[in-house]
Amino acid sequence: MVIQQLRVSGFRNYERVELSPPPGITVLYGANAQGKTNLIEAVSLCCLGRSHRTPRDAELVRWGESMAQVRIRVQRRDGPHEVGVTLSRDEGRKKAIRINGTAIERMGELMGHVNAVLFSPEDLRLVKDGPEVRRRFLDMEISQLRPAYFYALQRYARALHQRNGLLHTLREEPGHALGATLDDWDALLLEAGAQVIQRRIAYLQALEAESARIHGALSEGREALALRYAGQAEDAQTLERLLHAARGEDLRRGTTTVGPHRDDFRLLINGRDARLFASQGQQRTAALSLKLAETEVMRRMLDEPPVLLLDDVMSELDIKRRRMLLERLGGVQTLITCTDLSDLGGAKHDAAVRVENGALREETSEKESGHDTV
Repeated sequence: MVIQQLRVSGFRNYERVELSPPPGITVLYGANAQGKTNLIEAVSLCCLGRSHRTPRDAELVRWGESMAQVRIRVQRRDGPHEVGVTLSRDEGRKKAIRINGTAIERMGELMGHVNAVLFSPEDLRLVKDGPEVRRRFLDMEISQLRPAYFYALQRYARALHQRNGLLHTLREEPGHALGATLDDWDALLLEAGAQVIQRRIAYLQALEAESARIHGALSEGREALALRYAGQAEDAQTLERLLHAARGEDLRRGTTTVGPHRDDFRLLINGRDARLFASQGQQRTAALSLKLAETEVMRRMLDEPPVLLLDDVMSELDIKRRRMLLERLGGVQTLITCTDLSDLGGAKHDAAVRVENGALREETSEKESGHDTV
């Protein structure tokens, strides 16, 4: 998959710009707060229907504008796809999404039309941060590959919200008549939760095979990376048993204590928990391995590569890891943001675009950073 054209208007600090990146590596460079990350955000918005930086659509609308529009045209194996997203500053109005000119009713219909892997400085904390970060990582990637997973997540979230509300009511009023509906919510939670768990485990197994191979190469054979799903249950039967056993505790606490909303996965380096025992450098290499593996898994499952979005990660990696990353970008359209071309360490690129105060200026003549490879 390649992006043929990205158009934004009234989005963040952009009045109106257009970007047509080549199939290879495009570098978006310039000083901080000029709009580089906003372009990455625009692509991600067309991929998942929401920003990876804020849950509030109104924040994406340019100051002084009432609405923002983002349109992307991509070429896939099965032909061209076009996604358009319209956002309003009025938070009472829903965002409008069109696919090939047709409005969609459900967010799940968007999944899979634009596939991208985003690697930002926040992802470098994937190893050391809390479980919710790793759950979000799994959920975002699997949703792109399996729209049915996205719908299962939605059903689970709704059932969990309703069950928790009921548990809170029953804690305050133990004899409330609504208590008779608890079994119904348990059934809905179980049905959707089992699907979420099964998809996560299957994806993690595929991710482990690729990330172990990549991490071995990045560490020059010194380290072995393994991934382990850390959940309370790994199948529907176990989840049902644990949910039933936890009912008394759930009623006492007024919340659901069992289910995939509490799950995690562990990264092991040479058999030891990387979150607890790995150095910062080892943790960053593991995160880099995961992101590169994510790209390869998506390429294999879709039979075409996704777009890779590298947002300001070069400055966070040492020269060796930068080089290792850039060497593995063959055949993948990549957008890289950085403050200066020297951040690439001499690596070749196909286009360089200076971003300054919401304006783009392509410098087609410069294909290398101009610095010797260290």
